[in-house]
Amino acid sequence: MSGATDDESRRAEGMAVRREVLGTEHVDRAQERTTEFTAGFQDFITRYAWGEVWSGEGTDRRTRSCLTLAILAATGCESEFAMHVRAARRNGVEPEQIREVLMHVALYAGVPKANSAFAVADAILSENADDHG
Repeated sequence: MSGATDDESRRAEGMAVRREVLGTEHVDRAQERTTEFTAGFQDFITRYAWGEVWSGEGTDRRTRSCLTLAILAATGCESEFAMHVRAARRNGVEPEQIREVLMHVALYAGVPKANSAFAVADAILSENADDHG
């Protein structure tokens, strides 16, 4: 896991990693939409998802992105999947690697899940082709 040992350190490290992976604009929008009701959840994902898991030293960010894409596609979380396709490209995952991840999803989690994920990824990759190609 990360080197952060207390909540405040995990929060700071998590926010930095969250901005690097998802982009500052996305994180700023999420922060602006935070309400009293959602504040605890935002703090939780910043500290634990981003400040611990995504900050861990055992796996590089490209691999984490591929794992995240596979899990989100397999579980049918389309809006989170779309966000992480963008994050994966930011982390250096090539479209061909995303395709391979989704082929594994088709094989192990089902063709309908992969079909939906392919449609989402294709739309995102098409709209951003000039940015990364």
